Amino acid sequence: MAPRKIIIDTDPGQDDAVAILLALASPEDLDILGITAVAGNVPLDLTAKNARIVCELASKTDVPVYAGCDRPLGRDLVTAEHVHGKTGLDGPNLPDPEMPLQDQHAVDFIIETIRSHDTGTITLCPLGPLTNVATAFQRAPDIIPKVQQIVLMGGAYFEVGNITPAAEFNIYVDPEAADIVFKSGIDIVVMPLDVTHKALVTKPRNDAFRNLGTPVGIAVAEMTDFFERFDKEKYGSAGAPLHDPCVTAYLIRPDLFTGRHINVEVETTSDLTMGMTVADWWGVTDRPANALFIGDLDADGFFDMLTERLARL
Repeated sequence: MAPRKIIIDTDPGQDDAVAILLALASPEDLDILGITAVAGNVPLDLTAKNARIVCELASKTDVPVYAGCDRPLGRDLVTAEHVHGKTGLDGPNLPDPEMPLQDQHAVDFIIETIRSHDTGTITLCPLGPLTNVATAFQRAPDIIPKVQQIVLMGGAYFEVGNITPAAEFNIYVDPEAADIVFKSGIDIVVMPLDVTHKALVTKPRNDAFRNLGTPVGIAVAEMTDFFERFDKEKYGSAGAPLHDPCVTAYLIRPDLFTGRHINVEVETTSDLTMGMTVADWWGVTDRPANALFIGDLDADGFFDMLTERLARL
Protein backbone atom coordinates (compact mmCIF):
# COMPACT_ATOMS: atom_id res chain seq x y z
CA MET A 1 0.00 0.00 0.00
CA ALA A 2 1.29 3.46 -0.89
CA PRO A 3 2.33 5.74 1.97
CA ARG A 4 -0.37 8.07 3.21
CA LYS A 5 0.11 11.67 2.05
CA ILE A 6 0.07 14.06 5.00
CA ILE A 7 0.66 17.69 5.90
CA ILE A 8 1.89 18.19 9.47
CA ASP A 9 0.67 21.49 10.97
CA THR A 10 2.63 22.16 14.12
CA ASP A 11 3.92 24.51 16.84
CA PRO A 12 7.04 22.68 18.14
CA GLY A 13 7.14 22.01 21.23
CA GLN A 14 9.11 18.99 22.46
CA ASP A 15 6.20 16.58 21.95
CA ASP A 16 5.58 18.04 18.48
CA ALA A 17 9.25 17.34 17.74
CA VAL A 18 8.83 13.67 18.67
CA ALA A 19 5.68 13.45 16.53
CA ILE A 20 7.59 14.88 13.55
CA LEU A 21 10.53 12.53 14.14
CA LEU A 22 8.19 9.53 14.21
CA ALA A 23 6.71 10.62 10.88
CA LEU A 24 10.14 11.24 9.34
CA ALA A 25 11.22 7.76 10.46
CA SER A 26 8.23 6.08 8.77
CA PRO A 27 8.47 6.70 5.00
CA GLU A 28 6.81 3.38 4.18
CA ASP A 29 3.70 4.61 6.02
CA LEU A 30 3.74 8.39 5.65
CA ASP A 31 4.62 10.70 2.76
CA ILE A 32 5.15 14.13 4.32
CA LEU A 33 4.24 16.70 1.67
CA GLY A 34 5.22 19.57 3.94
CA ILE A 35 5.39 20.86 7.49
CA THR A 36 3.45 24.03 8.26
CA ALA A 37 4.25 26.06 11.36
CA VAL A 38 1.72 27.98 13.42
CA ALA A 39 2.02 30.18 16.50
CA GLY A 40 1.16 28.25 19.65
CA ASN A 41 3.54 26.78 22.21
CA VAL A 42 5.91 29.61 21.26
CA PRO A 43 5.61 32.45 18.71
CA LEU A 44 5.73 31.72 14.98
CA ASP A 45 9.36 32.63 14.38
CA LEU A 46 10.38 29.95 16.88
CA THR A 47 7.92 27.28 15.73
CA ALA A 48 9.09 27.71 12.12
CA LYS A 49 12.69 27.52 13.31
CA ASN A 50 12.05 24.51 15.54
CA ALA A 51 10.39 22.53 12.74
CA ARG A 52 13.56 22.93 10.67
CA ILE A 53 15.77 22.04 13.63
CA VAL A 54 13.87 18.77 13.99
CA CYS A 55 14.19 17.96 10.28
CA GLU A 56 17.94 18.57 10.45
CA LEU A 57 18.24 16.46 13.60
CA ALA A 58 16.72 13.59 11.59
CA SER A 59 18.88 14.42 8.51
CA LYS A 60 15.65 14.90 6.51
CA THR A 61 16.25 18.31 4.99
CA ASP A 62 14.22 17.58 1.85
CA VAL A 63 10.91 18.11 3.69
CA PRO A 64 9.76 21.70 3.04
CA VAL A 65 8.79 23.85 6.02
CA TYR A 66 6.39 26.79 5.73
CA ALA A 67 5.54 29.56 8.20
CA GLY A 68 1.84 30.29 8.68
CA CYS A 69 -0.36 32.37 10.94
CA ASP A 70 1.33 34.31 13.73
CA ARG A 71 -1.82 34.86 15.80
CA PRO A 72 -5.26 33.31 16.32
CA LEU A 73 -8.22 34.30 14.16
CA GLY A 74 -9.81 36.74 16.58
CA ARG A 75 -7.81 37.04 19.77
CA ASP A 76 -4.35 37.62 21.23
CA LEU A 77 -1.85 34.77 21.16
CA VAL A 78 -1.37 32.70 24.34
CA THR A 79 1.90 30.73 24.48
CA ALA A 80 3.31 28.00 26.72
CA GLU A 81 6.91 28.80 27.52
CA HIS A 82 6.12 27.75 31.09
CA VAL A 83 5.92 24.20 29.76
CA HIS A 84 8.29 24.10 26.79
CA GLY A 85 10.91 26.68 27.78
CA LYS A 86 11.80 29.91 26.04
CA THR A 87 12.80 28.23 22.78
CA GLY A 88 10.01 25.66 22.73
CA LEU A 89 12.65 22.92 22.45
CA ASP A 90 14.50 23.46 25.72
CA GLY A 91 16.45 20.45 26.93
CA PRO A 92 18.92 19.37 24.24
CA ASN A 93 21.50 21.75 22.79
CA LEU A 94 20.56 21.73 19.11
CA PRO A 95 22.17 23.96 16.45
CA ASP A 96 20.27 26.59 14.53
CA PRO A 97 18.92 25.24 11.24
CA GLU A 98 20.67 25.75 7.93
CA MET A 99 17.83 24.52 5.71
CA PRO A 100 15.71 27.36 4.34
CA LEU A 101 12.21 28.33 5.32
CA GLN A 102 10.00 28.24 2.22
CA ASP A 103 8.86 31.60 0.87
CA GLN A 104 5.24 30.52 0.42
CA HIS A 105 2.80 31.12 3.29
CA ALA A 106 1.70 27.92 5.00
CA VAL A 107 -1.99 28.60 4.33
CA ASP A 108 -1.32 29.05 0.61
CA PHE A 109 0.71 25.83 0.59
CA ILE A 110 -2.15 23.91 2.25
CA ILE A 111 -4.68 25.27 -0.26
CA GLU A 112 -2.50 24.73 -3.32
CA THR A 113 -1.46 21.23 -2.27
CA ILE A 114 -4.99 19.99 -1.57
CA ARG A 115 -6.26 21.51 -4.83
CA SER A 116 -3.49 19.85 -6.85
CA HIS A 117 -4.11 16.34 -5.49
CA ASP A 118 -6.99 13.98 -6.08
CA THR A 119 -9.92 14.16 -3.69
CA GLY A 120 -9.47 12.02 -0.59
CA THR A 121 -5.71 11.62 -0.83
CA ILE A 122 -4.37 14.13 1.73
CA THR A 123 -4.65 13.89 5.52
CA LEU A 124 -4.10 16.99 7.66
CA CYS A 125 -2.27 16.40 10.94
CA PRO A 126 -2.59 19.43 13.23
CA LEU A 127 -0.46 19.24 16.38
CA GLY A 128 -1.13 22.78 17.61
CA PRO A 129 -3.78 25.49 17.40
CA LEU A 130 -5.96 25.11 14.31
CA THR A 131 -5.42 28.62 12.93
CA ASN A 132 -3.65 27.63 9.69
CA VAL A 133 -6.18 24.92 8.84
CA ALA A 134 -9.23 27.08 9.61
CA THR A 135 -7.79 29.99 7.64
CA ALA A 136 -7.27 27.71 4.65
CA PHE A 137 -10.87 26.50 4.93
CA GLN A 138 -12.16 30.09 5.13
CA ARG A 139 -10.15 31.26 2.12
CA ALA A 140 -10.75 28.18 -0.02
CA PRO A 141 -13.89 26.30 1.02
CA ASP A 142 -13.55 24.20 -2.14
CA ILE A 143 -10.71 22.24 -0.50
CA ILE A 144 -12.85 21.04 2.43
CA PRO A 145 -14.53 18.12 0.60
CA LYS A 146 -11.15 17.12 -0.88
CA VAL A 147 -9.51 16.39 2.50
CA GLN A 148 -9.29 12.67 3.26
CA GLN A 149 -9.17 13.05 7.05
CA ILE A 150 -7.99 15.29 9.86
CA VAL A 151 -6.14 13.60 12.72
CA LEU A 152 -5.46 16.20 15.41
CA MET A 153 -4.20 16.56 18.94
CA GLY A 154 -6.45 18.75 21.02
CA GLY A 155 -9.28 18.92 23.47
CA ALA A 156 -10.26 16.88 26.50
CA TYR A 157 -13.33 15.55 28.22
CA PHE A 158 -12.68 13.38 31.27
CA GLU A 159 -9.27 15.02 31.76
CA VAL A 160 -10.86 18.50 31.48
CA GLY A 161 -8.33 21.31 30.91
CA ASN A 162 -4.59 21.85 31.09
CA ILE A 163 -4.47 25.60 30.40
CA THR A 164 -7.78 26.54 32.07
CA PRO A 165 -10.01 24.39 34.29
CA ALA A 166 -12.12 23.52 31.23
CA ALA A 167 -9.90 23.82 28.15
CA GLU A 168 -6.93 22.07 26.56
CA PHE A 169 -4.19 24.39 25.26
CA ASN A 170 -4.41 23.86 21.48
CA ILE A 171 -8.17 24.46 21.37
CA TYR A 172 -8.07 27.30 23.92
CA VAL A 173 -5.47 29.27 21.94
CA ASP A 174 -7.81 29.56 18.94
CA PRO A 175 -11.32 28.27 19.75
CA GLU A 176 -12.83 30.02 16.73
CA ALA A 177 -10.47 28.11 14.44
CA ALA A 178 -11.29 24.86 16.21
CA ASP A 179 -15.00 25.56 15.81
CA ILE A 180 -14.55 25.97 12.04
CA VAL A 181 -12.63 22.71 11.77
CA PHE A 182 -15.06 20.67 13.88
CA LYS A 183 -17.98 22.00 11.84
CA SER A 184 -16.28 21.29 8.50
CA GLY A 185 -17.92 17.92 7.95
CA ILE A 186 -14.52 16.28 7.36
CA ASP A 187 -13.76 12.89 8.92
CA ILE A 188 -11.97 13.95 12.14
CA VAL A 189 -9.99 11.85 14.62
CA VAL A 190 -9.23 13.59 17.93
CA MET A 191 -6.37 12.78 20.30
CA PRO A 192 -7.55 14.53 23.50
CA LEU A 193 -5.80 14.68 26.85
CA ASP A 194 -7.91 11.65 27.80
CA VAL A 195 -5.65 9.46 25.66
CA THR A 196 -2.41 11.48 25.54
CA HIS A 197 -2.12 11.44 29.33
CA LYS A 198 -1.83 7.64 29.01
CA ALA A 199 1.23 7.95 26.75
CA LEU A 200 3.55 8.60 29.69
CA VAL A 201 7.30 8.64 29.29
CA THR A 202 8.32 6.74 32.41
CA LYS A 203 12.01 6.47 33.31
CA PRO A 204 12.46 3.05 31.65
CA ARG A 205 10.85 4.35 28.46
CA ASN A 206 13.05 7.44 28.42
CA ASP A 207 16.12 5.31 29.16
CA ALA A 208 15.21 3.29 26.07
CA PHE A 209 15.35 6.48 23.97
CA ARG A 210 18.66 7.53 25.49
CA ASN A 211 20.15 4.06 25.12
CA LEU A 212 19.67 4.22 21.36
CA GLY A 213 22.91 6.19 21.58
CA THR A 214 22.05 8.24 18.49
CA PRO A 215 21.73 12.03 18.25
CA VAL A 216 17.95 11.58 17.82
CA GLY A 217 17.56 9.17 20.74
CA ILE A 218 19.63 11.32 23.07
CA ALA A 219 17.87 14.55 22.01
CA VAL A 220 14.43 13.00 22.57
CA ALA A 221 15.48 11.82 26.03
CA GLU A 222 16.81 15.28 26.87
CA MET A 223 13.63 16.95 25.60
CA THR A 224 11.55 14.68 27.79
CA ASP A 225 13.82 15.25 30.79
CA PHE A 226 13.02 18.95 30.46
CA PHE A 227 9.36 18.61 29.50
CA GLU A 228 8.43 16.20 32.29
CA ARG A 229 9.27 18.49 35.19
CA PHE A 230 6.11 20.50 34.51
CA ASP A 231 3.76 17.51 34.28
CA LYS A 232 5.25 15.66 37.24
CA GLU A 233 4.72 18.73 39.41
CA LYS A 234 1.25 19.47 38.03
CA TYR A 235 -0.26 15.99 37.84
CA GLY A 236 1.96 13.94 40.13
CA SER A 237 2.45 11.58 37.17
CA ALA A 238 5.34 9.20 36.54
CA GLY A 239 6.56 11.20 33.56
CA ALA A 240 5.63 13.46 30.68
CA PRO A 241 2.71 12.67 28.38
CA LEU A 242 3.70 12.55 24.71
CA HIS A 243 0.61 14.30 23.39
CA ASP A 244 1.39 14.95 19.74
CA PRO A 245 3.11 11.66 18.83
CA CYS A 246 -0.29 10.03 19.37
CA VAL A 247 -1.36 11.63 16.07
CA THR A 248 1.53 10.13 14.12
CA ALA A 249 1.22 6.79 15.88
CA TYR A 250 -2.47 6.60 15.00
CA LEU A 251 -1.67 7.12 11.32
CA ILE A 252 0.80 4.21 11.45
CA ARG A 253 -0.91 1.87 13.92
CA PRO A 254 -4.59 2.77 14.45
CA ASP A 255 -5.05 -0.61 16.13
CA LEU A 256 -3.21 0.78 19.18
CA PHE A 257 -6.10 3.19 19.87
CA THR A 258 -9.78 2.94 20.82
CA GLY A 259 -12.47 5.60 20.95
CA ARG A 260 -16.04 6.53 20.07
CA HIS A 261 -17.70 8.38 17.22
CA ILE A 262 -19.40 11.25 19.04
CA ASN A 263 -20.41 14.86 18.68
CA VAL A 264 -17.80 17.43 19.71
CA GLU A 265 -18.63 21.14 19.96
CA VAL A 266 -16.19 23.93 20.85
CA GLU A 267 -17.12 26.70 23.28
CA THR A 268 -16.31 30.10 21.79
CA THR A 269 -18.29 32.60 23.88
CA SER A 270 -18.08 31.75 27.59
CA ASP A 271 -15.41 33.41 29.71
CA LEU A 272 -15.70 30.51 32.12
CA THR A 273 -15.27 27.60 29.67
CA MET A 274 -13.70 29.24 26.60
CA GLY A 275 -12.08 26.62 24.36
CA MET A 276 -13.76 23.66 26.05
CA THR A 277 -14.41 20.66 23.81
CA VAL A 278 -17.92 19.65 24.79
CA ALA A 279 -17.76 15.95 23.96
CA ASP A 280 -21.05 14.04 24.00
CA TRP A 281 -19.33 10.83 25.16
CA TRP A 282 -22.55 9.35 26.55
CA GLY A 283 -24.77 10.30 23.62
CA VAL A 284 -27.15 12.41 25.67
CA THR A 285 -27.91 14.89 22.86
CA ASP A 286 -29.29 14.43 19.38
CA ARG A 287 -26.34 16.27 17.83
CA PRO A 288 -24.79 14.12 15.08
CA ALA A 289 -21.37 12.54 15.56
CA ASN A 290 -18.62 14.59 13.91
CA ALA A 291 -15.43 13.04 15.32
CA LEU A 292 -13.80 9.84 16.45
CA PHE A 293 -12.83 10.84 20.00
CA ILE A 294 -10.00 8.60 21.21
CA GLY A 295 -10.09 7.48 24.83
CA ASP A 296 -7.46 4.77 25.26
CA LEU A 297 -4.28 3.33 23.81
CA ASP A 298 -1.92 0.39 24.18
CA ALA A 299 0.87 2.37 25.83
CA ASP A 300 3.46 -0.42 25.70
CA GLY A 301 2.76 -0.99 22.02
CA PHE A 302 2.96 2.75 21.40
CA PHE A 303 6.37 3.12 23.05
CA ASP A 304 7.75 -0.06 21.48
CA MET A 305 6.89 1.28 18.02
CA LEU A 306 8.14 4.79 18.82
CA THR A 307 11.50 3.50 20.08
CA GLU A 308 11.91 1.16 17.10
CA ARG A 309 11.14 3.92 14.62
CA LEU A 310 13.38 6.53 16.30
CA ALA A 311 16.22 4.00 16.13
CA ARG A 312 16.07 4.28 12.33
CA LEU A 313 17.10 7.96 12.34
